[in-house]
Amino acid sequence: MSMFSIGLSGLNAAQNALNTTSNNISNVYTPSYNRELTQLGEGRVGGGVRVNDIERQFNTYVANQLNSAKTQSSALETYNNQISQIDNLLADREAGLAPLMQTFFSSLEDLASSPSDPAARQGVLGTANTLSAQFRSFDGYLQDMQTNINNQIKDEVVQINNTVEQIAGLNKEIALARARTGEAPNSLLNQRDFLVSELNERMDLRLNVQDGKTYNISLPNGQPLVSGTRSFKLEAVQADYDPQRTIVGYRDGSGNTIQLDEATITGGSVGGLMTFRAETLDKTQNQIGQLAASFAFAYNAQHQQGVDLDGNQGESFFAVRAPSGYGYEGNSDPDSLTSVAFDPATSQNLRATDYTVAFEDDGAGNVKPIVSRNDNGSVLDGAAGESDYVDDTDWDPATGTGTLTFGGVTLTFNVAVDEGDRFEIQPLRRAAAGMDTLISDLDKIAAGSFIEQSGDLAVEGVRVAGENPFANTTPPLEVTLDGSGQMSVDGYTGTVFVNGEERNLDAGGTILDASDAAPAVFEGGEEVTIDGVAFTLTDVTPGSATFQQGVASGDNRNALALQNLQSESVVGGSASVSGAYGSIVSDVGNRTNVVKVNLDARQGLTDQLRAVQQSESGVSLDEEAANLIRYQQFYQANARVIDTAGTIMDTILNLRN
Repeated sequence: MSMFSIGLSGLNAAQNALNTTSNNISNVYTPSYNRELTQLGEGRVGGGVRVNDIERQFNTYVANQLNSAKTQSSALETYNNQISQIDNLLADREAGLAPLMQTFFSSLEDLASSPSDPAARQGVLGTANTLSAQFRSFDGYLQDMQTNINNQIKDEVVQINNTVEQIAGLNKEIALARARTGEAPNSLLNQRDFLVSELNERMDLRLNVQDGKTYNISLPNGQPLVSGTRSFKLEAVQADYDPQRTIVGYRDGSGNTIQLDEATITGGSVGGLMTFRAETLDKTQNQIGQLAASFAFAYNAQHQQGVDLDGNQGESFFAVRAPSGYGYEGNSDPDSLTSVAFDPATSQNLRATDYTVAFEDDGAGNVKPIVSRNDNGSVLDGAAGESDYVDDTDWDPATGTGTLTFGGVTLTFNVAVDEGDRFEIQPLRRAAAGMDTLISDLDKIAAGSFIEQSGDLAVEGVRVAGENPFANTTPPLEVTLDGSGQMSVDGYTGTVFVNGEERNLDAGGTILDASDAAPAVFEGGEEVTIDGVAFTLTDVTPGSATFQQGVASGDNRNALALQNLQSESVVGGSASVSGAYGSIVSDVGNRTNVVKVNLDARQGLTDQLRAVQQSESGVSLDEEAANLIRYQQFYQANARVIDTAGTIMDTILNLRN
């Protein structure tokens, strides 16, 4: 090779190096760009230099690590942004429920001090209305978050579909470019890697590089999103168990849409949204609903023990929204579930969770219900009286109809269910949405005790049991216990209940035993209900008691009982109203702190990996400026070689002349 050719090869190499350096400098702020280097090699024959490759500085291992870290960071950041809103809402000392509940119970204290005072009664109604409105406001805020999450999932799915379609298109373009030139199209590779990075911020996915060239992308369960030049779509679909819930579905090659389990989507902004909804938003809505319903039922029950200024038994004071139930798609009959209603008698069993009711074959051709909690997956199989007991006394397995009572709700199935049918039951999800004060008339506030008791009979826990007490008796109701432990009721001919069992009376008004053959002999601790009046016999000392309707004016006993509900365990049978709310605030606060700590740790790791990636793939202006000078000198030196070669050639030609 001649000196001229050698210089020309060097000039060409220097030109390529300068072009690469210029391209690096111009793309210093381009997010998708990876720094390029001109790789030089010795000429094959006779010396000189040649450009082997314009090499893209891209470390696949570091990129995969960074993408994985970004997936987790994005999920935690999304989770943190959402849960912080709930934390701020609940912890607000001025706008929260805690000060309003305290104000309400303070108004009851004023009522107990002056039970006939219109101002005190107006204070109770005013604070009750404010408290109800705040419950509704909380539910509205949380429900808006549910709606926003549905919309965000839809938007994210659109972006994911657009991205996977672009990646499939780039796979095709890269393959064609390689076929035409035999070289890697760096700009297209950069675009593809950048799209993969963006995709991982939206959802946890798996990347597989086929033959070291083509990107295949799949869901964690193996279902493909990008396969070569072909892309598959996700869809935002209505959950088949809840029409108010948007989840992600996968459309396969046959056009069928398969709903993906929410628990399988854990990374990226989509995973963050779904994890937050499942772990925090649903739970908080149920907890607020449990607080509203438990408080309302307890208050109503006590208010019905009182007498208003008109001399009538107290009415229900608060209302809450009824529970909801949804049948799964594919059930034998969409109308099998006739109704879902609260069971006030078992309101202590209300838990802040949803339930799934599935029907199975019991092995004898009958339909057997299986009830499980959605928060922990446990199956309800407790004994009677326990919180996880399912009362199926009125369920007919042969016909697949009847009623089921569990968790403080009663389900009625008037249309037969079949094996495999499933239902989603949400007892408390929207209970607070219907929180309202049912009483507007000041005189209807039942501050006094409905039952007046006198006499020496050893009884306690005197209360109204059911509706219309004294309906079958001309007051007063007189009860006598003699020395043999036999109890008689004067002038009453109706039914008596002893420990919940129905008992009859003989002609003289004496309560008979279960066989109706002889008078019953009572023991201490037995509960007796007569014409809507219930009491517990503490011992069998002979005596008598008189029960009659109380006097409304000036009586504050029921107002005091209503006030005492503030400290009683009315929520889940284990917590007071204020204690339950404090637990909600603490639970959300702790969860927020955990998410924040995890986010900070994950973000630190992401930043470290990004720094490592930038150290290899990022453009340094200082380094490129130095290269620019170096390659410029390289270019000038080779230009000088060509100039020298030309001078030598001219000299030689002149010698021949």
